[in-house]
Amino acid sequence: MEYIEVTGKSVEEAITNACTKLGIPSDKLDYEVIEKGNSGFLGIFNSKPAKIKAREKQEEPEVKAVEAPKKPEVPVNTEKKPEKKADDFEKEEPKKEFKSEPKKEFKKEFKPADNHNTESVKEAPKAEAQPKAEPFTAEQKEDIKKDIKVFLDSMFGAMSMEVNVDITFDDEENSVNVDLSGDNMGVLIGKRGQTLDSIQYLTSLVINKNSEKYVRVKLDTENYRKRRKETLESLAKNIAYKVKRSRRSVALEPMNPYERRIIHSALQGDKFVSTKSEGEEPFRHVVVYLDREKAGNNRYSEHRYSDNNRYSR
Repeated sequence: MEYIEVTGKSVEEAITNACTKLGIPSDKLDYEVIEKGNSGFLGIFNSKPAKIKAREKQEEPEVKAVEAPKKPEVPVNTEKKPEKKADDFEKEEPKKEFKSEPKKEFKKEFKPADNHNTESVKEAPKAEAQPKAEPFTAEQKEDIKKDIKVFLDSMFGAMSMEVNVDITFDDEENSVNVDLSGDNMGVLIGKRGQTLDSIQYLTSLVINKNSEKYVRVKLDTENYRKRRKETLESLAKNIAYKVKRSRRSVALEPMNPYERRIIHSALQGDKFVSTKSEGEEPFRHVVVYLDREKAGNNRYSEHRYSDNNRYSR
């Protein structure tokens, strides 16, 4: 539709006149202002009308939206499963429940040994008695005496000491007993007999260096070995009493093998305590402890300790 020119005193009036001519409402009017117009002086002089060109709005064709292709529908199985009746549940077998069985604990039963039934206990084969070593011949004894005498005299001479050396042989133990005597023998004994043990060890090395069979050397002075043995036996009994009272183990000071054997032998017959050796040389020592298995059902409280350090019921 072509535009028409419409005038009016103002643009609003021109729009109204255009709607009247075209017979359409203002919202469907398409117009363009050509001249806005001028009212002039006092609305009389030099006045110009407003001019517009107008037409009816043309309706734009509607653009239809392109629909996306629909995905093929998957057929749904609408068949209903047959409902189970109450009778069917009764027919079904109950499911088996697997319960984990508790693990069986295997406990070792310690049955007390039957002391009366001695037939079932097999006796261990007895060790064959070893034949006694042949005693030293007179010639061998003279050679041993000579070697000991030469070695000890040279050592004591270097120490500026005059010591008498008395050498005897014990044929039953097949050993050599060396007894030293003289002034100031305490120097040769040393602390707890350590110096005396060292001299004995060196003498044994010298004698057995060229000997065909082993020679056991026992070196003593002023009856020290016997006195030391009595001291250790008394110590063992006192320590045993202390262990029984406190019920705690006691470790003794380091000792040589000879002195440790004295402690073991002294407490071997005790019904309540036992002994064992621990550690490495030269710090190996004896431990005295309360032996409950050895004591059995006896209680230490049933015993009394007398003034002479002995136990009596």
